[in-house]
Amino acid sequence: MKVNWGLIKFVVVSGLVVFLFSFSKSRNENRKLTEIKIEFIDENDPFITVNTVNKLLIQNKDSVTSIDKETLVLKEMEDRLLKNPMIRDAEVFVTVDGVLGAKIEQREPIGRVAASPHFYLDSDGKKMPLSSVYAARVPLITGTSVSDFSEVTPLLLKIKEDPFMKSSVVGVHVHSNGTVDLRLRKHDCKVLFGKPTAIEKKFQNFKAFYKKTKQDSTLSNYGLVNLQFENQVVATKK
Repeated sequence: MKVNWGLIKFVVVSGLVVFLFSFSKSRNENRKLTEIKIEFIDENDPFITVNTVNKLLIQNKDSVTSIDKETLVLKEMEDRLLKNPMIRDAEVFVTVDGVLGAKIEQREPIGRVAASPHFYLDSDGKKMPLSSVYAARVPLITGTSVSDFSEVTPLLLKIKEDPFMKSSVVGVHVHSNGTVDLRLRKHDCKVLFGKPTAIEKKFQNFKAFYKKTKQDSTLSNYGLVNLQFENQVVATKK
């Protein structure tokens, strides 16, 4: 009987490849982790510490070097991170050299609600607790509603994105009919913004009024600035 050496070689080589792959996989899984690397991918100041993230990742372990790669369940780690009220999104992974990595996106506060207790309103229009690590410099939200922020959220986002308005507005008061007043940082006049619609146009009108009165040094003479009319600013002196 003729021996098929080609087939025998193929079977032997295939078996060797499978053995080496299995051995390498088993050895890799049984390796200990070497370190944790945390990366905050947002541009916000830290509302949660790296130490807190570390604890959420390794749970009751003394250190990361006591954990086998085989015992890791990355999905559970991500779920633990996402349950933290300061975290918007998280991705957990392990590198081939045993580094446990986590990319963290924090939630972004755009206003602080004067409720009892105070809390932030984030960029998704959701409640966010205050942080013991860092206090965000955002407008204070007052008024009748402390539950529905769907209408005022777009206004606060626009304020945040506009350098002039961001530096000027320190307070947003929401009335029961949905209209809004703005409180300024350096001036005691009240700005009647009205409904949070035509936001950019109202910003332009206010900037033009501010520039004109600053040149004339007359802004301090006004107690009320009304932006509710689309094509004009109605100002009332004190």
